[in-house]
Amino acid sequence: MLSTLLVGFGLWYALAWMGLPLALGYCLVFGALISPTDPIAVMGILKSAGAPKQLELVIAGESLFNDGVGVVIFAVLVEMLASGVPPTPQAAGLLLLRDAGGGIVFGAALGFVTYALLKSVDSYQVEVLLTLAAVTGGYALANHLHVSGPLAMVVTGLIVGNFGRADAMSDVTRRYVDMFWELVDEILNAVLFVLIGMEVLLVSISSPLLAAGGVAIVVTLAARWLSVGLPMSALGARLGLPAGSWRVLTWGGLRGGISVALALSLPPGPERDTILTLTYCVVVSSILVQGLTIGRVVRASMRGAA
Repeated sequence: MLSTLLVGFGLWYALAWMGLPLALGYCLVFGALISPTDPIAVMGILKSAGAPKQLELVIAGESLFNDGVGVVIFAVLVEMLASGVPPTPQAAGLLLLRDAGGGIVFGAALGFVTYALLKSVDSYQVEVLLTLAAVTGGYALANHLHVSGPLAMVVTGLIVGNFGRADAMSDVTRRYVDMFWELVDEILNAVLFVLIGMEVLLVSISSPLLAAGGVAIVVTLAARWLSVGLPMSALGARLGLPAGSWRVLTWGGLRGGISVALALSLPPGPERDTILTLTYCVVVSSILVQGLTIGRVVRASMRGAA
């Protein structure tokens, strides 16, 4: 939420100064969709660099929960733009409670039901299919109930990944479930990056928009440092993180598919085209620049901490 406000107001002022004004509401929408991070590229680098497990957990956990929270904030802001009336605090609170709270409750219920089903059988083929059914069917049902699907799947995954793996799966089942979801993860991420590359065909490219994209990159990184890096530099030691973790958390805040998907979901119009271009600039920059240099940042930070 802090990142949404920082990016939204920062971009609003910067674009107005450049002579490319974008309504504050749309700037906040951009802040909401660009704030969730994608840790896929960072996690492998952290492992190879020997980063502490606690740092991996912070980065992965932040991404998982912020995906759901970011979608909820995005929905609130888009609804405000569509109606033309800012929501009252009560209405916004109820929407957050329904989407986020409802998603967590639904995910917990689905997780324990899946856990019970896994515990009732001892066949790795059936158990792999049960986990697949929980994700595909559970996400569709969450959307039908108008609760947050991403948050529901996070909670379901936490329950199945902890209780299910420990008490409801044999060693053989655990190995096959891990291999299946690792393969699905790799396939979907490959498809995602191909689609991001093809997205350039739909992006409006002009010199002013590219300049605005550069500003958006700087604003997004500054908001990342203020909302995550600065607090972690002060509180990291209390969380058991190395001294240089704030650098990794700031530079490792890569943006990915969820940001592009949310930008594409906006109703057609000039504002959508502008937001889509800004989103594409930030996502591509984070993947190519931050993604290719995060290894050096991790290794330097870990050496400094040692």
